[in-house]
Amino acid sequence: MPRLHLVTTGGTIASRVDPRTGAAVPAVRAEELVAEVPALGKIAELAVTEFCLESSWNLGPERVASLARAVRDLQASPEVAGVVVTHGTDTLEETAFALDLLLDGDTPVVLTGAMRDASTAGGDGPRNLVSAARVAVDPAARGLGVLAVMNDEIHAARYVMKTHTTALGTFASPGAGPLGAIDGEGVRFHARPARTPPLPLAPPAPRVYLVKMAAGMDDLLLRALLDARADGVVIEGSGAGNVCGSWEGAIGDLVQAGIPVVLSSRCPGGRVTPTYGAPGGGRRLRDLGVIAAGALSGPKARLALMFALGAGLDAAALRAYLARFAG
Repeated sequence: MPRLHLVTTGGTIASRVDPRTGAAVPAVRAEELVAEVPALGKIAELAVTEFCLESSWNLGPERVASLARAVRDLQASPEVAGVVVTHGTDTLEETAFALDLLLDGDTPVVLTGAMRDASTAGGDGPRNLVSAARVAVDPAARGLGVLAVMNDEIHAARYVMKTHTTALGTFASPGAGPLGAIDGEGVRFHARPARTPPLPLAPPAPRVYLVKMAAGMDDLLLRALLDARADGVVIEGSGAGNVCGSWEGAIGDLVQAGIPVVLSSRCPGGRVTPTYGAPGGGRRLRDLGVIAAGALSGPKARLALMFALGAGLDAAALRAYLARFAG
């Protein structure tokens, strides 16, 4: 059988309800998680590493960079046919994308998790884990970059997004759709998108911030980031990439201070386009030196900026790099 390496990080798939508090907390160790899913033994010869036992909202980019180093080492082994990473669903899309930025091997890397903890009847964790394992050892998954498998669907890390707080079918890829599916007959791929352009695996720039635009907001947050000498700023604008007109002065000052400003959209689908010329419009922002994030969401644009700055990209290289995410 193929050799599969499972890396666990915690999350709901590894959580149980604490009877003292009634709250679900990460509690299931890696070996126990595997023992509760005997069907894995019919798919692959399994090795297990417990990276951590955390809720995913506490896994920041620095920890994810360490996870990327561990996964890269596994990808380098010719004996490993695939890698599955179990992860909490709250930030699964961020970790999947960060790994996609930092890994360039062809060995499949698949993230999965659960929406129901291990104490809940009808938990989805075991099924998701089995489906992820089937994808990770499938030769058709090679060379596709990092994937997310949930609810028997296969998604590219670049596009996947959690869209509902509690539903089992929460993960979707707005504007792109899933790459394939898993059923009783096997793994089926119906799309093979271009790989995410990789970056050198370097520590991320730590002080990159995401500011979400809402109608009528003043520029207080942007001025605070200018005063604090942030490493970079990502603005999640409206529509095709527009912000409040009153922000233009602060944005111009950030750019002039050498702090890169990247613009994404708060819309779940589509890409940033410099269309409008009214105050705060995308065309004016482009002329100020703002860098478009293409089709990346705000959280993913932040990760791309953090790791690109950590890798030493200057303003011109950064603009060229993010232009590759236009579709």
